[in-house]
Amino acid sequence: MSAFHIGNQHILPRRSFLHAAGVTLALPMLEAMTPVFGAKTAPTIPRRMVAIETNMGILPQFFFPEATGRNYELSPYLEKLAAHRDQLTVFSGVSHPGVTGGHAAQRCFITGTPHPERGGFRNWVSLDQFAAEQIGNQTRYPSLVLAMSNEGATLSYTRSGAPIPSERSPRKLFEKLFHQGKPEEVEANVDALRQGRSMLDFVGDQSRRLNRSLSKADQSRMDEYLTSVRELEERLQAAEAWEYKPKPKVEAKAPNDIDDPREFVAQTRLMFEVMKLALETDSTRIISLFIDTTVIHYITHHGGRPEAIAELRGKEEAQFEALNVFLGALAATDEGGESLLDRTSVLYGTPMGSANSHSNVNLPVLLAGGGFKHGQHLGFDKDNNYPLANLYVSMLHRLEIKAEKFATSDGTMRGLELA
Repeated sequence: MSAFHIGNQHILPRRSFLHAAGVTLALPMLEAMTPVFGAKTAPTIPRRMVAIETNMGILPQFFFPEATGRNYELSPYLEKLAAHRDQLTVFSGVSHPGVTGGHAAQRCFITGTPHPERGGFRNWVSLDQFAAEQIGNQTRYPSLVLAMSNEGATLSYTRSGAPIPSERSPRKLFEKLFHQGKPEEVEANVDALRQGRSMLDFVGDQSRRLNRSLSKADQSRMDEYLTSVRELEERLQAAEAWEYKPKPKVEAKAPNDIDDPREFVAQTRLMFEVMKLALETDSTRIISLFIDTTVIHYITHHGGRPEAIAELRGKEEAQFEALNVFLGALAATDEGGESLLDRTSVLYGTPMGSANSHSNVNLPVLLAGGGFKHGQHLGFDKDNNYPLANLYVSMLHRLEIKAEKFATSDGTMRGLELA
């Protein structure tokens, strides 16, 4: 009995049979056969999400438009994205309540966890991983956690608050996505995954025994831990199945990494190119990218000096030019009559409203694509900021994830509607 796949759905041919002990029986009409005949033959075009943080702030005077609404005049930085004006929304007056600590807030841009500067800080689950828990099993990689950094930084955190290691090499990422290993390499990978599952089984058994002797508070913490273990077990099992499936083929060649941290814009461009391929081949639908610009930290504390501001502006404009190329590549890729950008929500922003003063309010943030009604500047109270996490709830809903709340949200993003 054979079967085939449409998208991610397992389809049985109508003329399917059971064979046993020399007896052949035709199967009855099953729901698994109906897409072959009905209107469901076309694969569903997925929705996707990308979250990007640049960690050293963005000069607010060159980012925020003066007017709100749809007739705003583009700011100098947004001029770099003029080709996508109708496909993006700019936000002002937004932040994460209670997220303070200057640079420490870089860990909380897509978690919204308050007070990262305090001792004993424990992060919440990040937006990308919350989404990956719901839809990550539909692709080879539930999510891609990436960083342009030499410090092992990450945007992504598990439900237990543990940081997820990031991939920092565009070349290694390309090979991970598209290099088909030899049969012996595949078997070695599967064996490693099975060993990991065996280890998790042992850890789970030991933890459950320990749980009986703990206080209620510790039992609650242990339950969270065991939930994380079970989720990891499921991911390892799914990864094992994917090892036997061929990886997609692309015409692009593996990029050559750039090691000089001063070339962070060129590094970012390379990573953007591989990210686009990952989305286009449906290798993943969830990506986070941490862009470390610590190398220009010295000029973010410009103290109002014109020469420092001019130098910093040049660096930041180059970042927006790189983002423009990425959005353009997504917009130029067709997906069933829509563009890849139409199907992908791209969040771009920073955890500091002003790096010069280490401010964590009034964050420069924009959202592109995803099928929202864009072409606007949504401005909120710059003194009493609107919860940025409300935007995250709207992004989750666009992925058809039913989330009433995320982090410190109190609803969805006001003024942001579906196209």
